[in-house]
Amino acid sequence: MSSSDLPSFLLMQNPIQGYDWGSHDSLTTLFGIANPEGKPQAELWMGAHPNGCSDVVVAGQTQKLSTLIERAAAVLGEATLARFGSLPFLFKVLCAEKALSIQVHPSKAQAEAGFAKEEAAGIDIKASNRNYKDPNHKPELVFALTPYQAMNGFRAIPAILALFERVNLAAIADLTAALAANQNEAGLQHFFHQLLVLEGARKEEALAGLLAFASEHQDEETFALITSLAAQYPGDVGLFSPLLLNVVTLKPGQAMFLDACTPHAYVRGTGLEIMANSDNVLRAGLTPKYIDVAELLDCTRCLAKPDDQILLAPHVEGAVQHFDVPVPDFTFSVYPAGEHQLTTASAEILFAIDDTVTLKQGEQSLRLEKGQSAFIPAATGSYQLLAEGRVARAGNRC
Repeated sequence: MSSSDLPSFLLMQNPIQGYDWGSHDSLTTLFGIANPEGKPQAELWMGAHPNGCSDVVVAGQTQKLSTLIERAAAVLGEATLARFGSLPFLFKVLCAEKALSIQVHPSKAQAEAGFAKEEAAGIDIKASNRNYKDPNHKPELVFALTPYQAMNGFRAIPAILALFERVNLAAIADLTAALAANQNEAGLQHFFHQLLVLEGARKEEALAGLLAFASEHQDEETFALITSLAAQYPGDVGLFSPLLLNVVTLKPGQAMFLDACTPHAYVRGTGLEIMANSDNVLRAGLTPKYIDVAELLDCTRCLAKPDDQILLAPHVEGAVQHFDVPVPDFTFSVYPAGEHQLTTASAEILFAIDDTVTLKQGEQSLRLEKGQSAFIPAATGSYQLLAEGRVARAGNRC
């Protein structure tokens, strides 16, 4: 297919992933997307990922977006195709009613090495003990549509010590003392490691003490969160995570970047999420799934994430918000209601957040209702965006 045969705009039909932690009503409340079976709707995927590829309609025929990309280089553009080989990002609406697992994503180099190692070892790609599903990194950005509670990065070591010393758990007093004596990256890694491998009576005693203290301090966000997580994941060592990690609740319109090698977890809320096109996750708690402690520690930077680096402030042009990230795999911007003249630098996905959107180029046009998205091939070039509400724009750097 040549660029002249490509439509300028393609309406997307996006799959919904029904993970157990998903919301039963968020997609319906925000976007009018029906949930006739009343099951959890966790993520609406926009992209070409093999585990949930969007459909598009071309010349009256529905096809996978991945098929369209394979048939026409002009869909992605030569530069993106040469650099990435496929659409390099996955765009989502994420709706968390319960907490997701605490997780770390490997760097690009770690993912390449880990994937090659597991391939050579013959570990099935779908095996429960498989760490690396692909050779890519998975940096992420989340943009809050509702109040959005999460954990992101380690607290400063003095802050971690203050919390553990305040809770005063005799069962792990030796671990707290060791961290106090070694307030550096190695000391925090040892402390984190030892909490992850707690077991038996020592683990039970430590968690019982933690929950007893938390129950008496429900007026504090950290301890209210621990109690909430305990109801979802009883007996899980991840219940210590609010003492270790920065707890933050994004206001609607705020954003956060989650880099490689940084422990994080989404707790509750609905947001737009964009990430590199990868499925590599190393878990650290709040999950019944496989945890490879050694691999997790190898891929975790045990360094504090300063408070002023948790939120990602946009740079603003007029009223347009551009959220700059330190990776080329994706770009993310939010456009307000109004008319905007845009030009594609890569393939793009536009998502109508609040109201209807019309895209125009010459005689071609496409109308999106709230909650719908459009795929725009790289070859489209200049076009007009007429928005009645906010529009999220995703692309990549070439």
